[in-house]
Amino acid sequence: MLKIKDIIQEIERVAPPALQEEFDNAGVQVGDVNQPATGALLCLDLTEEVVDEAVNAGFNLLISHHPLLFKPLKSLTGKTYIERCLMKAVKNDLVIYSAHTNLDNATDGVNFKLASLFGLEDVHILSPKRNNLFKLVTFVPVESEDILRKALFKAGAGHIGNYSSCSFNTEGNGTYLAGENTNPYRGERGELHTEPETRIETVFPAHLKTAVLRALLLAHPYEEPAYDIYPLDNEWHQAGSGVIGTLPDWEDELIFLQRIKDVLNADCLKHSPLTGRKLRTVAICGGSGAFLIKDAIAAEADIFITGEAKYNDYYDVENKILLAVTGHYESEIITKDIFFHVISKKFPTFAAQNSTLNTNPIKYL
Repeated sequence: MLKIKDIIQEIERVAPPALQEEFDNAGVQVGDVNQPATGALLCLDLTEEVVDEAVNAGFNLLISHHPLLFKPLKSLTGKTYIERCLMKAVKNDLVIYSAHTNLDNATDGVNFKLASLFGLEDVHILSPKRNNLFKLVTFVPVESEDILRKALFKAGAGHIGNYSSCSFNTEGNGTYLAGENTNPYRGERGELHTEPETRIETVFPAHLKTAVLRALLLAHPYEEPAYDIYPLDNEWHQAGSGVIGTLPDWEDELIFLQRIKDVLNADCLKHSPLTGRKLRTVAICGGSGAFLIKDAIAAEADIFITGEAKYNDYYDVENKILLAVTGHYESEIITKDIFFHVISKKFPTFAAQNSTLNTNPIKYL
C-alpha cells in the first residue's frame, strides 16, 4: 500500500530539501509518514478550515507551500491558529508537509510555472544558487570506465546547463600494494602493482552526494576506490531565485499588465510608472521577490513581476524597468497545481485534490 513517505519522496524529487533557503522550515511539520496514505489535500496556506477540509474528505496528508511552523513552539495550548492546526492534525493522525523555498528554487517549481502561464520562451534562472556543486574525481581501470561513468550519470552527476553526461577523462597509471585480507582487482598480495587507469572528473549538486557516492562504490571494481570531492564556488544554473525569459512578440505595457491581472486572477495589480517602452524580456519571482529587482535590471529585463514589494522599491526601479506587483497569494496559488501534477503523474490513481478554500488573508475593498 502507498505510504505517505512515498508521496513526499516524489515531491522532493522535484523540490529537493537541500534547495531551501537557510531561514526556511520546509519538510514534515507533524505526523507519521510511515502510515498508509488515504489521500492528499493540496494548499498554499494551512488554516484550521483547511485541516477540517482534509479531515472531512478522509485524507491524512496535507501538503502546503507555506510552512505552518517557522519558529519553535514553547507551548501547545491552542492560543494561536498555528497551535490549533497542529493539535487538530495530531488528533486526526494527519501529516502536514511543506515544500517552500525549495519549490521556489527548483527548475520545475513556482517561477517556471509562472513563466509557462505567460508563454515565456528561453526561460532560465535569474539568480543561480552558489556553493551547491561538488566536483568528483576518481580513478578506475580503463576497461571499467564506461560502466562507472554511466552509473555516475544515472545517479545525477554530469549535468552542466542543458548538457548531461559531462565528464573529463585522462589516462594514467595507478599503483597499489595489496595487504593481507584483501582481494585485489589485479596483482598479488604483498606485491606492488601498476594498473592502467582513467581519471574521471564530473560534477554533481550537493543534495545528490549520497546517491553519487553509492553509485561510485557499487560500480567501481576496486575494493577501496580512490576518490576526491571538492566544493565548487560555481553558479549552479539548474536552481536558484527567479526566472527570466522572452515573450514571443513585443507587447504594450498596459496590455501586458492587464494580462498579468487576468492570468493570475488578481483583484488588484500595483505597478511602477509606465516606461513608455514595449515589453519583450520578462523576469519573474513569485512571493516576496523584490530582492531580485537589481538582478532583473542587470539582466536587461523590461518588466519584473513579483508578489510583494516595498514602497521604496517603486522608486528604486528609476524607469529602468517596469515593476508589477500581483499580491503574494496571487503569485503562488499555482503551487497547488504543481503538487497535483507531480503526484498524479507518478500515482495516477491516488486521491489528491486541491483545497477549495481561499486562504488569502488580504482583502481588497
